[in-house]
Amino acid sequence: MKTKSFLAILLLLLITAYGYSQNTKHPVCSDYHELRSGLNNSYFKFKNDKKGTVAFLGGSITYNPGWRDSICNYLKDKFPETKFTFITAGIPSFGSTENAFRLYRDVLSKGKVDLLFVESAVNDAGKNRPEKEIERSMEGIVRHALNTNPAMDIVFMYFVDPIKIKAYNSGKIPETIRIHEKVAKYYNIPVINLAKEVTDRINAGEFTWKDDFKDLHPSPFGQGIYARSMRTFLENAFAMASKNNVQYKNRKLPPALDKYCYDNGILIPASEIKPVKGWKYYKIWEPPMKARTRANYTKVPMLVGEYPAKPVKFEFSGTAVGIAVAAGPDAGIIKYRIDKGKWKTKDLFTRFSKIYYLPWYYMLDDELSPGKHTVEIKLSRKTNKQSKGRKCVMRYMFVNKD
Repeated sequence: MKTKSFLAILLLLLITAYGYSQNTKHPVCSDYHELRSGLNNSYFKFKNDKKGTVAFLGGSITYNPGWRDSICNYLKDKFPETKFTFITAGIPSFGSTENAFRLYRDVLSKGKVDLLFVESAVNDAGKNRPEKEIERSMEGIVRHALNTNPAMDIVFMYFVDPIKIKAYNSGKIPETIRIHEKVAKYYNIPVINLAKEVTDRINAGEFTWKDDFKDLHPSPFGQGIYARSMRTFLENAFAMASKNNVQYKNRKLPPALDKYCYDNGILIPASEIKPVKGWKYYKIWEPPMKARTRANYTKVPMLVGEYPAKPVKFEFSGTAVGIAVAAGPDAGIIKYRIDKGKWKTKDLFTRFSKIYYLPWYYMLDDELSPGKHTVEIKLSRKTNKQSKGRKCVMRYMFVNKD
């Protein structure tokens, strides 16, 4: 009798420890996936052509090792006779605006892409981008990619962070996910909503944020949660493709949601801008102040202006223009105008600038008429109270070409 009671208690403890009970509904990965148009084209490309290119575009969660490596291994195991090319295009701190304008340089210029994973939702929330800018960026990524290869399969991924957990637990859809979903639904793009899945699994008692998942940059445990869900998504998408037996269907793009979307974004190196008095071009720039940096933003070419610099001019053809800078402790305030219009100001100092020369993309105008334009940029005498200087450290101009 005692043995039976002990076993009963032990079983109850095990059930409680792992969070399982008759009253608890535990999340199923596929409930957080939208297959939509599926992955038919990439499935048959990998299966029949025995070769394929898969690209990962995103921020630090894509840059860091973990789930991405697991997905690459899954694809190689799923298609053992296929020769894969993997393009790793994750850059820490980058969201949808950065991804839209670097898409060509970092992904599309490397050859025909068959499957593209896109994640921007975490950094979009952290940078407080305007809604229109996020929407134009995400739509621009889709249209630019599909204009390059109409048969490309695209997947949006929404990763988790405390902002999204709080929103879901308040019965709301996180703002960035709502914006991304508008684009995904319109273009029938498949989605993996890991933000909602992780939130629900935490609420179901499967694990905790503090002790298990730990951070928006997931622990190895968290990386495993991501990888398992993504593998489930791929298995189901490929099964659907096999069942439907529809392949190599070139998508015809519908009219744009927003005619000003960034569907032809490019980066223009600072070396193409002619320096004037107060601006100096460095072939190899290094931070003059002690602060952390990011790859591709130190020991690289930079155009640096400091008050009272004369206006530097840049001519371009397109509907949007901005500057990509290293916004560090000495970041100043710029004044700019386009086509001799009114001078406007933009503070380059960010909440991270005290400790980082952080890559930051500042949109100057994104509703220009098609055709040629001239932008002028100079430094303001005024500066942010927290800044130690009046500088503009420019890495690129970015433009949405006509």
